Amino acid sequence: MKSKKIMLLIAAMLCAGLLAGCASSESGTDSGSGAYKIGVLQYADHPSLDNCLEGFKQGLDSEGIEYELTAQSAKNDDATNTQIAQQFASRQLNLVCGIATPSAQACYNACYEAGIPVIFNAVSDPVAANLAVSDTEPMDGMTGVSDKLPVEEQLKLIREILPEAQKIGILYTTSEANSVSTIEEYKEKAGAYGFEIVERGITNAAEIPQAIDVLLPGVDCVTNMTDNTIVNNLPVLIEKAEAAGVPVFGSEEEQVAAGCVASAGIDYIELGRKAGVMAARILSGEDISGIPYETMTESKITINPDAAAAFNVELPQSVTDRAEVRTSQADES
Repeated sequence: MKSKKIMLLIAAMLCAGLLAGCASSESGTDSGSGAYKIGVLQYADHPSLDNCLEGFKQGLDSEGIEYELTAQSAKNDDATNTQIAQQFASRQLNLVCGIATPSAQACYNACYEAGIPVIFNAVSDPVAANLAVSDTEPMDGMTGVSDKLPVEEQLKLIREILPEAQKIGILYTTSEANSVSTIEEYKEKAGAYGFEIVERGITNAAEIPQAIDVLLPGVDCVTNMTDNTIVNNLPVLIEKAEAAGVPVFGSEEEQVAAGCVASAGIDYIELGRKAGVMAARILSGEDISGIPYETMTESKITINPDAAAAFNVELPQSVTDRAEVRTSQADES
């Protein structure tokens, strides 16, 4: 009888251990180790946002923060995006980071009442996205790093590479606040460089092929932004543009590696790193209300000679002398 009780006790202990193991698996990194618990919600899976996440971790590491990070992707789906943000809020994490505007918005909406500080990253226009009060004043409980595109530098680069071009086409998602505000900036500044902007808006990815077919015949080139839906479907744009002989310019180096001719864009690893350092300051006890959001202003020129050749574009020596070279992603791997 005694031995039977001992066996039952051992079985109960084993069962408890198995249940504890299941709970640990479901909760991701909430292991109770005392490290800061951080959630990162990335709106879509593409290289520039992946670089933001990598840079974010680098920034945390550089500050010596002990942390456990749960990173999840919304897969460019708004319902999933909201669900993950709400899950982060319910877990009472120490800090949450939203990469790209829709994820930053979802994280802030879910986490504000829970008192969880939120860092945004890769948000081109925080004010237009209602993620900042003004250019100098952040929202209560939120700060971050903006990836405002260097529109004027991009226009200068396109003019230098295509001296005869007149019309620049831009595809964008009408529901992305960043894209709408950046389009307006392009239209405002294009005339100074002898360009006219021809825009084509879409509401979902299924509309992209037809929108491209309508756009390409009326433009001399296309410039891409950091619009998540368009970036996720960049191969479709490049394939159709190559067939039509219309060069495509990217807005950052990973788009150039994916087949765009060139870009004057920012470094998304550095963008993420700045956000990681900012997060470390908050976790170390600094008041988030005293940390204004930052906007990256540094840009670099990146070129893809193979893509230029595919589009029959000759890259001037004045550009190649100061550019970083990226080849196709397949060649780099």
